[in-house]
Amino acid sequence: MSIKSILTEKSLGILMHPSSFPGGTESGTFGIEAKEWIKKLSNYGINYWQFLPLTPTDSTGSPYSAPSSFALNPWFLDINELIENRFVFLSKEEELEIKNNNNNNNYFDFDLADNLSKKLGDHLLNAWKYQSEKRKKDFLKWIRNNYWVEDYSIFMVIREEFNRLPWWQWPDEFKQRNIEFLNQWIKENKEAILIKKLIQWHLDNQWRTIKGFSKSKGIKLIGDLPFYVSRDSVDVWSNKKLFSVSQNGDLIFQSGVPPDYFSSNGQLWGTPTYFWSKHKRENFDWWRRRFKRQFELVDLLRLDHFRALSGYWRVEGNSETAINGKWINSPGSKILNILKKDLKADYLPIIAEDLGVITPDVEKLRRNFGLPGMKILQFAFDGNPDNPYLPHNIEGENWVVYTGTHDNSTTTSWWEGLDNNIKTKLNADYKLSNNPSWNLMEIGMKTKANLFIAPIQDILSLDDSCRLNTPGTIKNNWRWKLNKPLEEIEPQLKDFSEMGKNYGRINY
Repeated sequence: MSIKSILTEKSLGILMHPSSFPGGTESGTFGIEAKEWIKKLSNYGINYWQFLPLTPTDSTGSPYSAPSSFALNPWFLDINELIENRFVFLSKEEELEIKNNNNNNNYFDFDLADNLSKKLGDHLLNAWKYQSEKRKKDFLKWIRNNYWVEDYSIFMVIREEFNRLPWWQWPDEFKQRNIEFLNQWIKENKEAILIKKLIQWHLDNQWRTIKGFSKSKGIKLIGDLPFYVSRDSVDVWSNKKLFSVSQNGDLIFQSGVPPDYFSSNGQLWGTPTYFWSKHKRENFDWWRRRFKRQFELVDLLRLDHFRALSGYWRVEGNSETAINGKWINSPGSKILNILKKDLKADYLPIIAEDLGVITPDVEKLRRNFGLPGMKILQFAFDGNPDNPYLPHNIEGENWVVYTGTHDNSTTTSWWEGLDNNIKTKLNADYKLSNNPSWNLMEIGMKTKANLFIAPIQDILSLDDSCRLNTPGTIKNNWRWKLNKPLEEIEPQLKDFSEMGKNYGRINY
């Protein structure tokens, strides 16, 4: 069976993470705003919605370093649906206490979002004994069909017991997963564990409703999957043999990238690498379950750091720089072939994040499986005529073109930071000047790429005060939230749609 591309026609999308939705409680949620967002995309013929990983975050708020690659972020739980369907019983005072945390600021507070999630969890537990037998049976069936939730719930409760210390700093009985000890501990903490399970069940149901609604409106969901998983995750804690960690949690090897133009020491990421030989012996079962879970949640998946599927930079676990690492081959073809068989499809619904220095083997892997690659316009204008991100150097249609990603400056601030000589040249060559966000979006829409996506910040011409993430920093990242109702941004969505129509990307 030949492999086709998932992208077959000119189209448009917008990048916006659910945490950035207005309303909700503290963070944006899987509530009414998500549905309203989908409606607006559909109304204007914008048929792709991209977001970041939906997983819980680390202490800095990053969803790319999650304590689980299977679970959903408790911040996203919608209180209104729980109240409406009587999964929680709240007094008016309790309801107001939670809902009044909704803010109109540009940033939300992680600690407050965590506290609100805990309150909702307590209310879910208090109401659980009053739920119908059918609901309890539905819950138990979901638990049976989601093997990961048991270890996740146990892991998170232990984590809270030890004030969020990483698992390798837990007492040995917990660190080593002493079964006899853990079984007794689980009995003593069954209610706290049940809360974690209930939250995940409701999150899963709420998101599946959103996914179904998206499908009914013709909107395709693009998720995001980091290649590596966090060392401090249930994935590693419960599957140590599959990762380059010792039983005590020490890193045997760690991931990163080698020295380059931007960093003389390279980058150390502190995540364990994979023991591929052990994954092979299990027929890549962990990876298959990981992909299966993702495709239950999304229609397409952006695979972050795709190049590691071909080969990855491996560094000794105790190294302080990435200088002395080495390239190790990965079984990317085997994994993708297995995935294709599992999906029973003649295409793979994956977008390859192939940014940076890409070697021929990586490009060959992407092409062999018909995967769209990525082009970032903010990377294009360095004066090099061979720059692969320059619009006229983008060959073929099997690409997703962006103005920038969640890791970039907004286009407004990117433009402000450019040298005046570069600005003059860009104005002369591309008429990029007065409204850089919209100028750059128009350039992107003109390319041959089948899919063009813009972050919501660029559509709204926002500056870096609304930037989602600044790599290499931890302050004020992942906190941005739209501080106005979605109705107030409809003029910009309409203009985005009209521009897309002018370049054959919208047909309605």
